[in-house]
Amino acid sequence: MFLKLSFPSLLHSTHVCLSCFIFLCCRLCSVRTVSWIYLSLSLLLLFLPDLGSDAPPVTISVASDLHVGGVILKLVEKTQIKRDWSDHALWWEQKQQWLLRTAWTLEKYGIHADARLLFMPQHKPLKLGLPNGITLRLRASFSCPVFQTVMGICRMLNIRHPEELSLLRPVEEKKKKKDKDLAEEIYDLTEVPLSSGTLMSRPCLYNGMPAHFVDSPQMEAIYKMLSVTQPPPAPEVIAKQYRPASVVDKAHINGRWLDSSRCLMQQGIQENDRLWLRFKYAAFYDIEPKYDVVRLTQLYEQARWAILLEDVDCTEEEMMLFGALQYHISKVAQSEPQMLSTNAAMDDLESALMSLEVKMEGENSSASEFNVIVCFRPKRLTLKGYKQYWFKFQDTSISYFKSKEESIGEPIQQINLRGCEVAPDVNVASQKFLIRLLIPAPEGMNEVYLRCENEQQYAQWMAACRLASKGKSLADSSFQSEIQSIRSFLAMQKTNSHGNAPAGDESINTHSLVSPRYHKKYKPKQLTPRILDAYQNVAQLSLTDALMRFLQIWQALPDFGLSYVVVRFKGSRKDEVLGIAPNRLIRIDLGVGDVVKTWRYNNMKQWNVNWDIRQMAIEFDGNVNIAFSCVTADCKIVHEFIGGYIFMSTRSREKSDTLNEELFHKLTGGHEAL
Repeated sequence: MFLKLSFPSLLHSTHVCLSCFIFLCCRLCSVRTVSWIYLSLSLLLLFLPDLGSDAPPVTISVASDLHVGGVILKLVEKTQIKRDWSDHALWWEQKQQWLLRTAWTLEKYGIHADARLLFMPQHKPLKLGLPNGITLRLRASFSCPVFQTVMGICRMLNIRHPEELSLLRPVEEKKKKKDKDLAEEIYDLTEVPLSSGTLMSRPCLYNGMPAHFVDSPQMEAIYKMLSVTQPPPAPEVIAKQYRPASVVDKAHINGRWLDSSRCLMQQGIQENDRLWLRFKYAAFYDIEPKYDVVRLTQLYEQARWAILLEDVDCTEEEMMLFGALQYHISKVAQSEPQMLSTNAAMDDLESALMSLEVKMEGENSSASEFNVIVCFRPKRLTLKGYKQYWFKFQDTSISYFKSKEESIGEPIQQINLRGCEVAPDVNVASQKFLIRLLIPAPEGMNEVYLRCENEQQYAQWMAACRLASKGKSLADSSFQSEIQSIRSFLAMQKTNSHGNAPAGDESINTHSLVSPRYHKKYKPKQLTPRILDAYQNVAQLSLTDALMRFLQIWQALPDFGLSYVVVRFKGSRKDEVLGIAPNRLIRIDLGVGDVVKTWRYNNMKQWNVNWDIRQMAIEFDGNVNIAFSCVTADCKIVHEFIGGYIFMSTRSREKSDTLNEELFHKLTGGHEAL
């Protein structure tokens, strides 16, 4: 039996809530199934923020079997406002949920009469800070997962491989009283139409830029700011930026990343709020300067600020080289910004010729012997001394002996370098040529240092180790080109004793090119000759080559790509630091900074998250199990980092035109994924 009640005058003339009103009617009619009546006949109050905060809600009568699309239709008809409502959707405030499945009924969603529903646009203005310091105001999706929102932003800005980027809450700058009154310049892109479809690896460009940037000179100027490097920042600008003083400070920054599986509204982001767009995963795939003008520029800017704010540690010699490259890039970008375009056909031809030449040279060599010195160093700050051995490199393994005479017999040990981590530790001025190897082992990673006697030996061994880590032998066609690349890198670090700098270069602002630590340590007149010496070694590079070289040196730093989180391991009574790298996890002692243990992703069997107690558990080969809870970040952030890096490793050139979004969410979403 269906009972229809209609007492609108009673409901609106007295201060009786809808729940009490329905309950009273049920008591009068002796109906026991109150919940059924409650769902079958209700008045919904719908709010329209577009009409202003003081606008009264719109009341509509609904049944429990009415679908969400029907609710929206009734609402639009009752408002009698003629406009485009296609971007609007219902937001359930109490549940922090968008009602995007318009075919679902109210009963299926579990919506009752006390639900507070807001009918609002899904795309809203957002202030977005880019790595180069520019702030854009653009329309972003507040209803889809952040991963898709970033895809839309990158599509608008012509940034390929959006899976490498994400959004995070900004760190507040140190502002003085006189700076608070200065209005920030914001560039408006809210009129740019939102595109749809998949993000192709090579978008269609008009005059070197997307079509929506060709509409006006103002839009072209904005695109130029996105694609051309900014001048070196003034020292006072650097001083205002937040600079992490410890690894704990770096860990707190990583707690600001947004959840890629949830939308902006679910994470408390409101219209016109400020967020940062940054490269989150240090796994930069398939960089093509011809198509990645904005991507390459923004990546360089993020790397430059990481150096200037000492987010990544580097030696004094490397800092001078970074300063010289910044100076050169700034000069070339101002005079010839179009140099980012390259001739792809000529590049392919030169690459093919080089490959043929190297292949012919490499066919005759499959093994090599060098006299090097080796040191085993399991911890970061406990280097005692070196022991000298005779080493033999063959295929992808190195064997070492007490002397050359004993090299015909059994080695002391043979180490397979396939899958190992290879990093340089070089100081040309002091003739320090170390190769740092992280060798996979069942209990984690063994750290080994090789010390070479000279530059030539270092270039050969470094090239051999890099190839062996990828499973390639010395007979590989890329061996000689790898040696040449390493030698050119070393040549950049050599100081020029002649110091023949062009006239006028003595006036460079050196404090804009190095981190604040060197502002205190050296005066500008002391820094100038050192930076100019390094500049002589890079002055002939094109803009593209200089940008790529800057990124290569940045990626070669020992701490590159490490994201830190303070954790508490199961069974431990003290906090420790977990370093998350593109291919491994590192356990670091918080007190002294020593590396306690390293685990590689390719030895990982599975990882799980207990969402109730917010604890992660990881199982590695060899029955190695670890578990920890996160202190400075939600465990979802760590889970997303690990899953994200595993996803990055699945990319290949054959699949580069499409992005497997489903796989990304499977690896990073957890039980909260949509």
